[in-house]
Amino acid sequence: MKKPTWVIDKERARRAAAAETLWLFGLHAVRDALANPAREKLRLVLTRNAADRLGPEVLAEGPEPEIADPRKFDAHVPLAPDSVHQGAALEVRPLAWGGLEEVCAGGAGAALVVVLDRVTDPHNVGAILRSAEVFGARAVIAPARHSAPETGALAKTASGALERQPYLRVGNLAEAMERLRAMGYVLLGLDGAAEATLAGALAEIGTRPVALVLGAEGPGLREKTRETCDRLVRIPFAGPFGSLNVSNAAAVALYAAATR
Repeated sequence: MKKPTWVIDKERARRAAAAETLWLFGLHAVRDALANPAREKLRLVLTRNAADRLGPEVLAEGPEPEIADPRKFDAHVPLAPDSVHQGAALEVRPLAWGGLEEVCAGGAGAALVVVLDRVTDPHNVGAILRSAEVFGARAVIAPARHSAPETGALAKTASGALERQPYLRVGNLAEAMERLRAMGYVLLGLDGAAEATLAGALAEIGTRPVALVLGAEGPGLREKTRETCDRLVRIPFAGPFGSLNVSNAAAVALYAAATR
């Protein structure tokens, strides 16, 4: 009996995901990935200087390193020409953090998550992951499509947080937000034109779990995402033309939510 097309497509997607790998680069990102027991490490390429700086204790956690000539390093690994690799690159598989309920309903950290609506810049997402780790958020959640994937550039900006801070990619963002609401989260969408302030909304919420929902710079939150939020709130500015980029806004919002 011939398999339905949707079954074949699902199996093909599963095989593709299982075969997916990425290259992490830079001493900090490589060191943190080597120290992460949950990270599947496949290939390690280092210059002699980078190997000495990482040290034998760190290197013992990964595959046997391939020592490359610094002048020919780029020939060994498929990195972008502008990647600041510091003579260290590690091929890995993406991390599997588990399901939304598993991580957000009772995971480590405060009952606080960040939801990103089509934030595609890996530097912004990396910075947000770093802030989320600092302020103890349980997860950063983004759509599987039209968001920054797990890449070496994201890992380098995250400065190690990618190895420790759950980054969940979901098929349908609005549906994931509804599931967060079912877990007891209050969904606060950040919108510069909102009447309510973030501080005022947090004071009303008290100790209830909070999901901070942020959109991409420029377009902001999509209409469906806005409609799914419980409230739209703003970070007040002293001047009439103040603005923050999305990673800075996330850091301010996380601090406010974590210290309420």
